[in-house]
Amino acid sequence: MLAASVAQADAWRSLRTRLLKSTAADQAALLQKAADESRRLDIGMIHTAGLGHIGGDLSVMDILTALYVAVLRVDPEQPDWVDRDRLILSKGHCAGALYVTLAQTGFFPRAELGTFMAARSALNGHPDRNKVPGVETNTGPLGHGLPVAVGAALAARLSKSMRRVFVVLGDGELQEGSNWEAMMAASHYELENLVAVVDRNGLQQGARTESTSRLEPLADKWRSFGWHTVDVDGHDHLALIDALAATPPHKPTCIIAKTIKGKGVSFMEDRVEWHHKVPTDEQLGAALAELSR
Repeated sequence: MLAASVAQADAWRSLRTRLLKSTAADQAALLQKAADESRRLDIGMIHTAGLGHIGGDLSVMDILTALYVAVLRVDPEQPDWVDRDRLILSKGHCAGALYVTLAQTGFFPRAELGTFMAARSALNGHPDRNKVPGVETNTGPLGHGLPVAVGAALAARLSKSMRRVFVVLGDGELQEGSNWEAMMAASHYELENLVAVVDRNGLQQGARTESTSRLEPLADKWRSFGWHTVDVDGHDHLALIDALAATPPHKPTCIIAKTIKGKGVSFMEDRVEWHHKVPTDEQLGAALAELSR
């Protein structure tokens, strides 16, 4: 198991404190700076490894940044703290985005990102809770994260804990029937401590979601299953934070975060081929330059 980085954890706590004392405009700027730094780390990591799901990593990065910087009650130096909030990345193929975020938060040293996908590295292509602190459950087979999150939310209620459970799903994985069974269970048990965030970038491996198996009207479908459901701009950090906080009683919450696959890099944005593609040296330089403006 990797060990925490005390210096990085302190920097993360400092950012959280600055955020609380800042104006809305300054908060937005701080969060954007943090997200773009994570994007740069992610792109460099994938380039070094020669593997990774770069498009989905970039679309979900603002969601993960908002969660870890402003919402989640976690302690990177006590990753097993019993009353911590739980974050489950159901779209486990985008483990790279989670690893970068955990490293930025201080769960392990950022230098470990250089081992991504290497032989015997803890940072596998899909997250492993037995190797990486901060990973709550192993994910990869799509459609598993939400059912696990329902169980975690029920466990929190049974233990009379105030912890909340968050699960981030890819929109393409909603074509898996297990999600809809879990939605019914969450509504039946009135799991107000459960929040699902859908990374709605409209693309999945090889095609658009709507040409593969239609999901729309997606918000209406979640509501019909008894969930409080809102649509937000998934790249607007403050809107995400507000939506994550505004959860009504007696209902689970679904946030459909409208995002752009490959967000932040013009030649990757909304391009299906960047689902699983590695940038060349020239493309790496161009991407890092865009994200440094």
